[in-house]
Amino acid sequence: MFTKTSTTTSIKPNVQQVSERTITYTDAFKSQFIDEYFAGKTPRQIFKEYGFDEEVIGVKRIEQSSFRY
Repeated sequence: MFTKTSTTTSIKPNVQQVSERTITYTDAFKSQFIDEYFAGKTPRQIFKEYGFDEEVIGVKRIEQSSFRY
């Protein structure tokens, strides 16, 4: 499922690990995400600004990130 993701995100400094089913983001990215989310940005805006492709990660996964962090 994440074949393209592992190629795309493995070079990103905000990704700690990519497996077949999961993407683990760094604590620094999570902290930045929370700050920007509470400043009024949407999860989709934040991920896009950090260079993530929502077609690869999935809109649902991006939107749910605000509930996990």
